[in-house]
Parts: sequence; C-alpha cells; structure tokens
Amino acid sequence: MTLNFKDCTLEQLDESFNLEQIDDCQILQTWLYEKLDISDLERQIIVIIQKNLKNHVHDWNEMELIQHFIGPIFSLINFSSKKFGLFAERAFSGTVDGIELSGRPDGIIASGFRKPKKPYFCFQEYKKEKEPDGDPAAQALAAMLVAQEINEHKHPIYGCYVRGQFWFFMALQDVKYCISQPYTATRDDIFDIFRILKVLKNKVADLVEHKQV
Repeated sequence: MTLNFKDCTLEQLDESFNLEQIDDCQILQTWLYEKLDISDLERQIIVIIQKNLKNHVHDWNEMELIQHFIGPIFSLINFSSKKFGLFAERAFSGTVDGIELSGRPDGIIASGFRKPKKPYFCFQEYKKEKEPDGDPAAQALAAMLVAQEINEHKHPIYGCYVRGQFWFFMALQDVKYCISQPYTATRDDIFDIFRILKVLKNKVADLVEHKQV
C-alpha cells in the first residue's frame, strides 16, 4: 500500500498506524514554553513582516504566503548551516508498518548541506487562509511518521503546519501525537511563534553536536 502525504487524513493515519492523539503532551509543552530571548532588532523586523501579513493574509495564495511571510520569518532565524538546513519541496519517502508514505513537504529541517540527508524535527505544510487543499495536519503528521522511522524512534519528532495566520505545532513519539492550539500570527502570538522556532533551531543544533540522529 502506498500513500501520498497530500492525500492523508488524520482518521486514516490513526487507523492505519494505531495512532492516538493526546491532549496532555509534556514533550510539546516543554518545547512551546521554553524561554528564549528575542532581540530588539528581531522584534522590529518581525513587526514589519507582521504588518504585511495583516494587510494581505485573507488574499494571499499559498505561494504568496510563503514568500511574503513564512520565508522571511525562517530567514530571520536562519536554519541554514554546513551541517543542517531548511529544505523545501524535496522528495521524501519511507515505509511505516509496511505502508509506503511519500510526498514533497513544503519544508523540512534535515542534515546535509546541498541536499537533505537525514531529517530532524520540523515539517511544515503551508496553506492559504481560505479553502486549503487537503488536510495540513495529516500531511505534516504523515511526514513526521516517516522521519520517526528514519531516526529509528530515538527521539521525538516535532512538526508544524500553517493555515493563513494560524500556526499549529505538533509532536510525535511512538504512536502518540499532539497538536497545539493555534497561535495567531496577526497578534502578539507572533513573538511566541518566533521564539518557538528559535528554540527548535537550538534543539536541532544540539542533536547535530551530539550526533543523536
């Protein structure tokens, strides 16, 4: 059996892989509430990027959302190094419980310099505000399941999907996963979103340093 990320639903993934969505997820809470400073310069740039979002979020299509808002946020954090990076629209596949899952996630953080090798935590599915194509939560979770297999279940897998102004963060460990309440990027939540992503970068860097991947 073969499934493409874009065709998956949460119900289908739950049934196919005996997954359980839980509400009380310490792994996700630890990630979301870890403290980390944001500089004055970063705050100034974030406000500029946010103003563009407020003016256009209801009209942008998926690519415009990526180019005008999500891309600048990730660029400000700068996930790119000689050891790992943020890769977009790269083919990605694996077999989980005898079922092949494949697709091209909008964004993955993986080891490698010129091309992704081994995935780390975060997978994003960027969707426009109105009439999104498919189930972005399921698409992200399907990719996270593949990453978990590639990493031999050695550590939790973190994910994120975006629907217009709303950001949802995810965590997966073994067969249990959780999804955060939405963070609204047009409000002060944007500073939490930025902090959470900076924390993620530190987590990835720590894994690379200790080669726990």
